[in-house]
Amino acid sequence: MHARLAAAAALLRCLPLAVLPLLGACGGVQITPTPKLPRALITQLPAHVGVVVAGDMRNFSHKETRAGADFSVTLGPGHQKFSQDVFSALFREATVYPDLAAARSANGLAAIFEPRIEQFSFATAQETGGSYYAVTIKYRILLSTPGGDPVDAFTLTGYGNSLVGGIGSGEPLDFATQAAMRDAAAKFLVQFPEQAVAKQIAAAQPLQVQLSASNSMASADPIEAVAIK
Repeated sequence: MHARLAAAAALLRCLPLAVLPLLGACGGVQITPTPKLPRALITQLPAHVGVVVAGDMRNFSHKETRAGADFSVTLGPGHQKFSQDVFSALFREATVYPDLAAARSANGLAAIFEPRIEQFSFATAQETGGSYYAVTIKYRILLSTPGGDPVDAFTLTGYGNSLVGGIGSGEPLDFATQAAMRDAAAKFLVQFPEQAVAKQIAAAQPLQVQLSASNSMASADPIEAVAIK
């Protein structure tokens, strides 16, 4: 009897009341979202581009504690594969590089892209009324010439949500994060080809440096006009 009471007390200490319906273990929620990109029904641009997924992007993670529960979202590994998939869908060929220096040394590139995560935020089921998780991911995609000179930058935000299907783990947060990644990818795939610089890349025209090095691409063109669901 005493052993059973002690075990029950330990479990209650492990799971704060505010998160009892959501967490399946004392370790809180730990996820590494890795979505698959559905086949994109778009026309590829006839160009070979470089995609820089630098160390800070490959290792990007978000950690915070809410209501006594620890949340750890490891975004880097999933985004490394996802970046390859997105740019391979959009361009005839896309090669991933670990840094800008490696991309600059490559031959035959029409442009260099560098996706970055600027912000990750989420709302738990308690915060949305008890039925779903919601995730927002804000991205900035830097565009450079094959020599690494800055040309432009684009911002876009992905939104995703997932219903809570009973007691459990980090699955709702994982699914919502994957949905936000796919939402951002869909916006970029549909809207980037309409940008003037995309038409230059498709026509094999040299890219012109549009932003000075002093502002370090502080301004950016938003890709937000059409909501893709």
